[in-house]
Order: sequence, then structure tokens, then C-alpha cells
Amino acid sequence: MSRYWSAVVHGLTPYVPGEQPKLANLVKLNTNENPYGPSPKVLDAVRAEAADTLRLYPDPGSDRLRAGIAAYHGVAADQVFVGNGSDEVLAHAFMALLKHGQPILFPDISYSFYPVYCGLYEIAYRQIPLTDTFEIRIDDYLAPNGGVIFPNPNAPTGRLLPLSEIERLLAGNPDSVVVIDEAYIDFGGESAVRLVARYPQLLVVRTLSKSHALAGLRVGYAIGQTHLIEALNRVKDSFNSYPLDRFAQAGALASMEDHAYFESICAKVVATRTRLVAGMEALGFQVLPSAANFIFARHPAQDGAALAAALRERSIIVRHFRNPTRIAPFLRITIGTDSQCDALLVALKAIVNC
Repeated sequence: MSRYWSAVVHGLTPYVPGEQPKLANLVKLNTNENPYGPSPKVLDAVRAEAADTLRLYPDPGSDRLRAGIAAYHGVAADQVFVGNGSDEVLAHAFMALLKHGQPILFPDISYSFYPVYCGLYEIAYRQIPLTDTFEIRIDDYLAPNGGVIFPNPNAPTGRLLPLSEIERLLAGNPDSVVVIDEAYIDFGGESAVRLVARYPQLLVVRTLSKSHALAGLRVGYAIGQTHLIEALNRVKDSFNSYPLDRFAQAGALASMEDHAYFESICAKVVATRTRLVAGMEALGFQVLPSAANFIFARHPAQDGAALAAALRERSIIVRHFRNPTRIAPFLRITIGTDSQCDALLVALKAIVNC
């Protein structure tokens, strides 16, 4: 009964998340989840919260968690904002910091939630084409704008911009907010957090879903100077003052404090990524340089959709994007365990040699 919908809803094209199939014996390499479980200390912390205190509201400011995040990054607690996954943090940033008179800028091949937020909040935007080698060219963003946002490493390409280029972008945009979405930075890049002290327009958004193996807990955060964090808090407290429950706050804090475990699982993912790239290149695939926990690859003799379908018949799920058309030949493949990636290579060899 869409006649009851608002005009805004009629105009929305919602984000489509990666498939979560309920199939047994599946090699699931489609949603960039970490193949390793969270720290055992996280599980202990979450279990400890299953107590009578659940009758009480959680801390609306997530003070202990923000202090832990601040300590990890060497910033002040009032420079940290937390939310229900980085998607919520990003949504608040669009409303609080990117809704201005001029269009905001982001890549034409990037996180597909960005245009959805623009539609929801009625924000004008302009998509900047990536280069022929799927790279972000900073010179394209040195123009009048209402803000700039992109992931680093970019998604779904996995390509990384060095911190020197991020700084050049900031120097060229002193009057508009620059949001760097670092969902995958822990797998091969240098965080822009260390630039926050020098650039009042910089907001760095991060998540515990990928490198901390906590996609099911839904915790994201942002780091910026206090005036940006205040804007995010004003939007949060006009929407939901309690975005993180007691389990999420306790588990996220335990994960932030277990540095050794976090570093060990990141190193495993990076090592497997190297093995997988070599194996796919030996099969004739073109694989873009990746600093993320996924790769973006195509085979010159294979249709991307057909290849994804053939893998699915072998109980291996990867992500295929039909639009824009220039990435239709590519597959985005999450880095799984060594055994999962070995199974993928065996299947690909059978398919491409048919």
C-alpha cells in the first residue's frame, strides 16, 4: 500500500547488503567478514554482561569504550564518537557534516551506501570517476564542494591512497569536511587519525566489524576534532541516545584492549591474501592491488556474473556487482582462511580450464 508512503520513501533506492545465505558447508567469501573469531576476551566480556543489570539502560555516552578507543589511537576521549556500526556513524556524518548547499564528492565506484544516504537526507552529490586503473585521483577533488567522502582503501577495488595524498586533499579543501572511511585500513594502510590534530575538517570513520572480527556486534566509531564530534552527538541524541547496548560496549572495549590478538588475525588475513593473489594470477586473473581483506579480480576470458554463478554451484559465494558496467567483469572476493581460499582456487581452476 505504497500510497501511504512519504515522498522521500517513494524516491529511495535502498542499499542492498551482501547475501547471508543459510546453507550448510558453504565457503562464504562475499561480505568481507573476518574468517577468524573475535578475541576470547571479547566473549568473556560479553558473557559477563548477561546479568541483572540488563534491566538498566546502557551508558548513553559509552564513556569507557570511548576512553579505550582514545587510548589506542592516542587522542582525547572527547575526540571519539561511537555508533551502531560504522554505517550509523556515516549516516550521522552525512546529516551532521555533509548536508550543505553544494554537492558532496565521492568516487563513482565506491561504497554503494553513499548515494543511499544522499537520497535519504536529500543531499546533492557528484560522483567522480576513478581512473582507468581504478584509482582515486586527488586532483579531481580539489574543486568547490560541500564535502568529500571515500573509503581508504577504497571498496570494492581495495586500492589504497598513501597518507601524503590524503594530506594533499585536506590542504586543498580547508573549508569543507573530509570524511575518510577506514573500514579496511588495518589490512595494509596507514590511518589518517594522526592527521586529525592538524586538520579541523577531517573526520576518520572506522569499524570493528572487519579487523576486529566483530561484524555481529555492530560497533563503529569516528575520530575528529571536538567540534565535529559535537555535531555527531547532536544528531545522535536527536535520533537514539542509546545506540550501543551493554554487550556491544563491553565486547568492543575488550577487543580494543587485546592488541596481540587483533594484530595476529590481521597478519593471518594479509598472509592469505598474498597467497590467494599469487594463485589467481597463476590462473590468468587480473587482480587489482589490495590493501583490504578482499581482492577485486577479473579473468579476461570469463564473464563475471557467469563466474560467480559457477562458483555458487560449487557452494562458494563471492560478490559480483553489475553496475557500473565497467566493473561487471570483476568479482570481489573476501579473504577467508587458507583452506577456504584453497577451495576457491581449486574451483576456479576447474571453471577456467573447462
